[in-house]
Amino acid sequence: MNDSDRLKSIVFQFINHDDKVEIKPLGKGHINDSYKVASKENEYVLQRINHHIFRNVSELQQNISRVTSHIRAKLEARGASEIDRKVLTLIPTHDGALYYKEDSGDYWRLMDYIKESKSYDEINPELAYRAGMAFGEFQKMLSDLPGDPLFETIPDFHNMEVRLDSFRASVKANKAGRLNEVKELVKEIEDRAEEMCKPEKMYREGILPKRTNHCDTKVNNILFDENDQVLCVVDLDTVMPGYVLSDFGDFIRTGANTGAEDDKNLDNISVDLAIFEGYASGYLKNAASFLTGLETEHLAFGAKLLTYMQMVRFFTDYIDGDTYYKIAYPDHNLVRTKAQFKLLQSLEENFDQLQRIVLKSARN
Repeated sequence: MNDSDRLKSIVFQFINHDDKVEIKPLGKGHINDSYKVASKENEYVLQRINHHIFRNVSELQQNISRVTSHIRAKLEARGASEIDRKVLTLIPTHDGALYYKEDSGDYWRLMDYIKESKSYDEINPELAYRAGMAFGEFQKMLSDLPGDPLFETIPDFHNMEVRLDSFRASVKANKAGRLNEVKELVKEIEDRAEEMCKPEKMYREGILPKRTNHCDTKVNNILFDENDQVLCVVDLDTVMPGYVLSDFGDFIRTGANTGAEDDKNLDNISVDLAIFEGYASGYLKNAASFLTGLETEHLAFGAKLLTYMQMVRFFTDYIDGDTYYKIAYPDHNLVRTKAQFKLLQSLEENFDQLQRIVLKSARN
């Protein structure tokens, strides 16, 4: 069976047979392979789920179903228009399952394609404001999700204590023999370690709650309509329990960096205060109503935490000999580490101003 016939046979596990169905590659996702499916009845997105990263596909799909069903109910209750464009719609198989598993072991899912939508990779203050509103509204709608907490699709994904344990084990093993040249970076990480583990301690003390997080809050995970108004948040594979400061910080780490994640010229890198203010004001416009004072006070800290965490992850991989992240050249992970460290230093230098922006946005 050729690839085209194979994909059609998978699609027909979800929808009725259609001789004129067309399937074309869609996007350039880093994790899942995506295709646009056009049948005589509708348009869909077919995705192969990366079960090497998301190892419990059944729980993953149940998470997405719970989240999208809850959001849909909220939209219906408020009388929203065009609901099918404002929340993802999973299509079950003919047997009622939320995914299809091939004999080869690959897992697939089908969703409605959201028409007349677009996403952005670049960011500006106005888009940052709308992105903040989108993720704030997303968390707000899910703040009363009933039932047990969602399944952790990637266990301990944003747990700094666990990330540091892995880092320290890598330093001790020194598998690639690279430690001598980077000892000063090891010290920089250890000097900040206690502060960066603060959220886990506050959680154990019962003062910092876990909420339903997106855990991949990039601007390209938001769909906009033709007028640049937010339609919906997408890419829900990592939706799971977490601290709101982590979701807030992850957007700032990626969106408010004036340089590239792997910029060799560290002079290019700093925190973009206009992007930060746009996102903070948009986020708190929707999220302030359900956050505790402690959560709000730690949003700017979240930007430091997630930047530090990514620095630790890149550095751990460099020490291990580049076994996790794809690299384009031998020192790529070290360049990434230093770039994240420069952004962290900028966040530290501007922290008082970041705090003022957050607290001002929370009052407005």
